[in-house]
Amino acid sequence: MKKGTIFSILSVALALSAMLTLGGCLQDKCVSTTTYTLFEPVYKLPEEMRQPIVTEAPRALENPGKIYYYQDFMFINELRKGIHIVDNRNPASPTPIAFINIPGNVDMAVRNNILYADNYVDLVSLDITTPSNPVYLSRTESVFPNAFPFTQGLGYTVEYRETPTTRVVPCDQNMGIFFWERGGIMMDMASFSGVNLQSSSGGASFAPSAVGIGGSMARFTIAATKYLYVVDEYNLRVFDLTQATAPTQAAVVSVGWGIETIFPHGDNLFIGSNNGMFIYSIANPLQPAQLSRFQHAQACDPVFVSGDIAYVTLRGGTVCQNFTNQLDVINISDLRNPRLIKSYAMTNPHGLSVVNDVLYICEGTEGLKVFDASDVNKITQNLLDHEKGFNAFDVIVLPHNNVAMVIGEDGFHQFDASDPTNLRKLSVLGINR
Repeated sequence: MKKGTIFSILSVALALSAMLTLGGCLQDKCVSTTTYTLFEPVYKLPEEMRQPIVTEAPRALENPGKIYYYQDFMFINELRKGIHIVDNRNPASPTPIAFINIPGNVDMAVRNNILYADNYVDLVSLDITTPSNPVYLSRTESVFPNAFPFTQGLGYTVEYRETPTTRVVPCDQNMGIFFWERGGIMMDMASFSGVNLQSSSGGASFAPSAVGIGGSMARFTIAATKYLYVVDEYNLRVFDLTQATAPTQAAVVSVGWGIETIFPHGDNLFIGSNNGMFIYSIANPLQPAQLSRFQHAQACDPVFVSGDIAYVTLRGGTVCQNFTNQLDVINISDLRNPRLIKSYAMTNPHGLSVVNDVLYICEGTEGLKVFDASDVNKITQNLLDHEKGFNAFDVIVLPHNNVAMVIGEDGFHQFDASDPTNLRKLSVLGINR
């Protein structure tokens, strides 16, 4: 073989080798532009969380959460910000009269004109004798340690600050949906654009009167005359209200995991969790005792009890990690042996209420449905009314004045329910976004 030929072959071989090597290098250095939402954690130390609780002028609803009724006034949670107080003596014309600035707040309950509410990991109490001017009374510290993740040296993660970000990253780090960076969460915006990380009173005043009424989504309830019961992710906590202005935590009972809601009925508490309903006796108020557990598919689970029947709505969702959407009707005549009567398919049920055998169910974006529940074996066959065109999260129905009060993402809606076959809208407090 001639030298020129040999040289040409060697040249081609070297060129091919160089191309392959170069290709490998280019592949190693591959980059791409990724657009995502970065959720940076916001940390607070306990001393930063414990700021003065102040009452401010009324403000518009923005991101409403739980609702609570007390003596013709409504208390509406502004998620993680505080509580709106609404004069609802005329449901056709509800009037916001004050806003209590309580950072970290989600739940509340009232007994004898004392409002109890969570303030991050603490429990605070306020005198609401004059509802337009609540007065701060006391703070019970560190009683909700599971409410927020804690990082040593940094404090509690109280929120995530959302920041749209575009960045050039190596191909092998472009994982599309989830990954962590600097303690924040990076999420693909296309997939997760909808993420949600829930007449003036004048000189009106309350006369001391027992307790108010919470919705079926509540984590706070007052029962056994002078005790506040609160559920967190794992526990049932008992607070002694003997000294009403300075409640003390009297007991902590481990329930399980995924605990969501609490409903009082007689001498018992019905606790909803991701995978079942627990029944606890509070015959001894300071020592709640589990009587039974009714297990169901993993799903979000509020409970409402009427007589010997428990109504449980199960719904799928990003938090619940399930696609079950149904109503379970359970016979609880024997509290130690609850038995399923029947399950009904639903769309996306949330909170519920039952008054005089009429069942009201919030169906999220589907609005509010009303059923005749006098025959528990034929509930969905007896749809009485379906109010559409709004979002429904939870409902409280007042039997003494036939008013259905509904909270949802788009505001606070009230209906005249004197004729359950034809609800009549009375008013709406919309949101400001």
